[in-house]
Amino acid sequence: PKDFNLYEIPAKLACEYNYQWHSRLPKIHWSNVVRNTHYVCYGAFIGIECYAVGIWSSPVAQNRFKDGKKMLELRRLAICEKSPKYTATWMLAKMEKAIKKKFPEIIRLISYQDTEVHSGIIYKAGNWKAENETKGISWTTDKRKRNKEQSMANKIRWERIITKPLR
Repeated sequence: PKDFNLYEIPAKLACEYNYQWHSRLPKIHWSNVVRNTHYVCYGAFIGIECYAVGIWSSPVAQNRFKDGKKMLELRRLAICEKSPKYTATWMLAKMEKAIKKKFPEIIRLISYQDTEVHSGIIYKAGNWKAENETKGISWTTDKRKRNKEQSMANKIRWERIITKPLR
């Protein structure tokens, strides 16, 4: 990963890479990223070749958090098979630094780990904290039909405080 350069990339391109590489959740439409208050997508490149992408936006359920408008959620992190070891950990660290610069108002990062297929080791390595485990539930309600879920597995919410909130 030391040879990578991190660049901000368009949401549409990040979603295309995600579709090719994500282990469990390949589907995310770019319009579901860009319609948020905050969003940013990053790619790890060597030259013109991309090896990993990270897709960030305001939390899907930001209204459930006291400081939801000051948070970003890692919606997807997708890594190409030929990426070197520790690419995910490198990406998390570099994206955090870039987010601090781009969005100084953001105080906390969150991400959800699918417990059926991931161990959370990348978050542990980056000093994130496991804050909550939730049962997989459908977002479809009687009043609003949603697309079929890509995963109904339990999720662990990981958090990383990046700036202390001003009181």
